Amino acid sequence: MIEMEVTIQREDGFHARPASEFVKIANKYRSTIYIKRNEKLISGKSILNLMSLALGKGEKLALSIDGEDEEQALEELLGIL
Repeated sequence: MIEMEVTIQREDGFHARPASEFVKIANKYRSTIYIKRNEKLISGKSILNLMSLALGKGEKLALSIDGEDEEQALEELLGIL
C-alpha cells in the first residue's frame, strides 16, 4: 500500500477535464485508489466523487493506492495532479 500527501499543482485547479483524465487512468489499474480530503474519503475511480471535492490549486489531499500495480498507478496519476 502506498499513501502520500499530494498538493494540487495545476494553475486552474482540478476541474472536469483533469478529473476525467484521472478517473480514466485510475480505471486502467486493478489497484484500489482512494483520495481523502478534510475527512471525506472517496474512490479515485468515480468522476462524481472526485468532482465533489472541488480541488483548487495548492490544496492538499491524501492519495492511497493498494494493489499489485500500485507503483505504476501512482507514477501515472501523479502526472495529472
